[in-house]
Amino acid sequence: MTEATQKISDAGVSIWLDDLSRTRITSGNLEELIKNDNVVGVTTNPSIFQKALSQVGPYDEQLKELGKVDVETAIRELTTTDVRNACDIFKDVAEDSDYVNGRVSIEVDPRLAHETEATEKQAVELWEKVNRPNAMIKIPATLEGLPAITATLAKGISVNVTLIFSLERYEQVIDAFIEGIAQAAANGHDLEHIASVASFFVSRVDTAVDKQLEEIGSEKAKGLMGQAAVANARLAYELFEKKFAEDPRWADLEAKGAKKQRPLWASTGTKNAAYSDTKYVDELVAKDVVNTMPEKTLMAVADHGDATLGIISGNYDEAHDVMDELAEVGINFKDVTDKLEADGVAAFIKSWDSVLEDVQSGIDRVNG
Repeated sequence: MTEATQKISDAGVSIWLDDLSRTRITSGNLEELIKNDNVVGVTTNPSIFQKALSQVGPYDEQLKELGKVDVETAIRELTTTDVRNACDIFKDVAEDSDYVNGRVSIEVDPRLAHETEATEKQAVELWEKVNRPNAMIKIPATLEGLPAITATLAKGISVNVTLIFSLERYEQVIDAFIEGIAQAAANGHDLEHIASVASFFVSRVDTAVDKQLEEIGSEKAKGLMGQAAVANARLAYELFEKKFAEDPRWADLEAKGAKKQRPLWASTGTKNAAYSDTKYVDELVAKDVVNTMPEKTLMAVADHGDATLGIISGNYDEAHDVMDELAEVGINFKDVTDKLEADGVAAFIKSWDSVLEDVQSGIDRVNG
């Protein structure tokens, strides 16, 4: 293991890779990242699959086997095959961590982000199709997604809640999680192997807020650039600690074997070249969190990451001060996070539309 990734792991951060493709699986690269860089899980999303499935070649053999199927069926087969194979690669990691890690996430169709019942139905279908105990089903944290999260967990299915930007929505996600685990217990499910993470997006917050601060243009506003995302995430961790310590339902569920829903830092690739390329890893170190990194960020962390820079606990007052100062200069943070959620859903739908086009082209190509 590299010294830097080992240090971050020792501090309590689970390193997951935010990428998956057939080539990464078949080349042995995924095993290498597990062996050399402390990678203990994988996340996917529609944009990641769009990138993977647009490649000519890696998926042709399976497309030939599938024949002239409809494009939706083909996508389901291609993506669940990759996730199933990745789950098998992470089998030992999952077993060694009692299924805390070794998880591989696959997301429901983003076009269902505002359809509760359809999301619930597809979550079950994906879980059964992948058919691996270390899979996770990703469900967006839209208002319509919240009851789907609860219903999916209630069936004993592990869930990765995605596209969380605000503390308000994060608290609702935790409540949906606890209610889902309570229902799972009532339904007779073994709670020990039901896992969940809450994917709190980071760098996109700085991108949005920095743009507004630049437009405001005052010295104080410019002095706050690059601070919003880390402050927001640190306050999410404060909320995580508070909710699970104080919710009267949780102690009973934990005694039955339930595991906390861990915060997961997503969108951790640095968008602004003026900032450190390991900023959203180094400054968000805490016990019981996941950081899912694009490969470029992971390699930067392995080379020069510093887990001592940003231990979260103890920095809550500073984070609150940053948020107060942002409000003072005119940043409406709720407006920012509401737009980020809407834009995030729209971006994933756009990627999914590209997936449909690319896979249809592949079907046509291999079937002559």
